[in-house]
Amino acid sequence: MANILFTNVRIFDGSGEHPFSGEVLVQGNRIRRVARGTRAMPTGGVTVIDGAGATLMPGMVEAHTHFSWNDQPSLSSIQRMPTEEHILWCAHIAERYLKMGWTSCAGAATAKPRLDVVIRNAIEAGQIPGPRYLAASQEITVPGGLGDETLPHLPFPEISFGAVVNGAEDMRKVVRMFLKYGVDTIKLNLSGEYIAGIPAEFTPMTDAEIAVAVEEVRMRGKRLAAHARSCGSVKQCVRHGIDIIYHASFTDNEALDMLEANKAKHFVAPGIAWLINTSFHAAEWGITPDAAKQMGYHRELEIACESLKKMAKRGIRILPGGDYGFAWIKHGTNAKDLEYFVKYLGFTPMQALLAATKYGGEMMMRGNELGQVKEGFLADLLLVDGDPLTNIAVLQDPSRILAVMKDGTFYKEPELRAAGARRAVSVA
Repeated sequence: MANILFTNVRIFDGSGEHPFSGEVLVQGNRIRRVARGTRAMPTGGVTVIDGAGATLMPGMVEAHTHFSWNDQPSLSSIQRMPTEEHILWCAHIAERYLKMGWTSCAGAATAKPRLDVVIRNAIEAGQIPGPRYLAASQEITVPGGLGDETLPHLPFPEISFGAVVNGAEDMRKVVRMFLKYGVDTIKLNLSGEYIAGIPAEFTPMTDAEIAVAVEEVRMRGKRLAAHARSCGSVKQCVRHGIDIIYHASFTDNEALDMLEANKAKHFVAPGIAWLINTSFHAAEWGITPDAAKQMGYHRELEIACESLKKMAKRGIRILPGGDYGFAWIKHGTNAKDLEYFVKYLGFTPMQALLAATKYGGEMMMRGNELGQVKEGFLADLLLVDGDPLTNIAVLQDPSRILAVMKDGTFYKEPELRAAGARRAVSVA
């Protein structure tokens, strides 16, 4: 890895402070120096990237990632892809995320038991390009719960989108299996989902089943995440210490108080784009806005927005990402979440960017070295044509992502152009 100096850039450093003009020196895989002003550092022996006024910011973190969701309209159609093709799909999607500026991703469930683990290992070994990745298990559910795609007339009940458990000891067996495979996160489905014909406010898993999963996971120093739309399931997450709460649409004052009292422990990744797109942009796949309303999605969206606004006011960390990889919420459009945070949840652009950077580094359990442009931090950096604080939508346009660096290595190279061109990037 060469020593690289970014100069003539506007630095959004992920600290919450206002951006400033300056320079950033990368040595190896770390940020060595951050300085205000241009030509503040010597250029001898380094490759100089003239950003021509572009924004330099931390790489973003997607908090609710499903690489194996293959842009299909249902859980069963996702699962039908054969394993060999499925792993190739995951590799392709991992590279797409990286080139769109998502330098870290937290797996939120995989469609087949080892897909996430294999992709994570291949990325770490340098066999394929992809974000820093935390690998998840399949969704663990109960009979009749979200992810139970078994059919009563087939003699193979173990073949399902989710891993189906029935009772505490059954849960222990399945959790141990996934931990043996090497996952970073065990995913539990604690509530329903309208598209699966199960009310979002349904809470099907018992405390005894959850407690066993927590016991096994904590024994091995791993983490838990939960699909938790219902108010009851959010409370289960807090009671059992489940770190990552996906959705959290329905809350009451008790649930909000519990989350606030434990806000240093929990992260909420609501997957807001799923609710919005399913409500209004899925007609091509048979879910018209009227159908979505009948299913319950319009009501859930309205209630979820209010719940999330209350959480934000209480200082609960809310992160972008979630359920991209369905037909009407395709991979690569993930930065739409940041726009939705501003439009639907009342975030400022600064708050939305901090959710995707600083808080994302904390969710990756590397808040001391990820998510900020800061001396000593890992060199995960984006060079962006435009100012995301003025127009958050620029991060949705791949042509505006001028360069992507992860761990001090470019995975999207800056173009070599004349330094005088507007918003151009040049190497001096």
